Amino acid sequence: MTSIKDVARSVGVSTATVSRALRGLPRVSEETRFRVLQAAAELDYVASPSAAGLATGQTRAVGVVVPFVSRWFFGSVVQGADIPLRDAGYDLLLYNLGGDRETRRRVFGTHLSNKRVDSVLVLSLTPTDEELAWLTRLDRPVVVVGASVPGWSSVYIDDGATACIAMRHLLALGHRRIGYIGGSLEDQLDFAAPLNRLLGYRRAMVDAGLDALPQWEAVGDFTVRGGLAAMRLVLASEPRPTAVFAASDEMAVGAVHAVREAGLRVPQDVSIIGIDDHEMAEFFDLSTVAQPVHEQGRLAAQLLIATLTNDPGHRMAPSAVTIRTRLVVRGTTGPPAP
Repeated sequence: MTSIKDVARSVGVSTATVSRALRGLPRVSEETRFRVLQAAAELDYVASPSAAGLATGQTRAVGVVVPFVSRWFFGSVVQGADIPLRDAGYDLLLYNLGGDRETRRRVFGTHLSNKRVDSVLVLSLTPTDEELAWLTRLDRPVVVVGASVPGWSSVYIDDGATACIAMRHLLALGHRRIGYIGGSLEDQLDFAAPLNRLLGYRRAMVDAGLDALPQWEAVGDFTVRGGLAAMRLVLASEPRPTAVFAASDEMAVGAVHAVREAGLRVPQDVSIIGIDDHEMAEFFDLSTVAQPVHEQGRLAAQLLIATLTNDPGHRMAPSAVTIRTRLVVRGTTGPPAP
């Protein structure tokens, strides 16, 4: 059976050069690439992933750590990253934590640390000191989406500023009793978004000289069902808010349903705004603050590819990319009733 060494011997180059030529990577002249392809065809050589890994020290795999693979945001980020990585010849190795801390510890401490991946893409988690040590020992490029981690490349939105955009819209409409539906700050996997969006809501209320009553805040866990249950609690408060800011579109959709379930109108009785511009937001005529989710995955993949194809002796400096968000006004927000 023909091996990569046979092809290298036939052309008179190293096995690493053969591997790079066959995978279309840079730093191989067109003449050498042509000779390698010709020799591989004549010798009937078919590259195996394991052999390529031995020759180049690369597995051609990117480990992607996802808190909840079933959630729209995480799935969309992975989809955005998949195309450029696949075009560059990399496969995605998905690690779904499912919200479980023990699984998270096993993934960071064992699965990634056995060096079966060339790089790591972490979604929306702020690594602990222990995880930072594990990933540092791994000595592989790391990019984080949805959080800013010093020393690593990051792609994220400013969650606090994005919350303020939503709040300024409601305040400009004349609302003064504004509720909030967000994620739990307890028993979570160190997500950055829930806390920062809550702080953005509270800061906007303080800046407007308004009180944010505890009964106006409820936990919706970033799901439609969670938003429905949370909005029922908010509607039962006295006095009832005239508007609600939900920290995700999925929670906002649940909140809209709860308002109508209570016999009230949106936005005449209660205005509702979310964050994301979910693919179903336009269908529900939902006002929101849009973030380009696929774009975040694509940019993160490009950062990984640039680092992986760079000279190993000159590792690129980490980049922090802040993605801009924008207000999208639809039919779920309006001025409060007289």
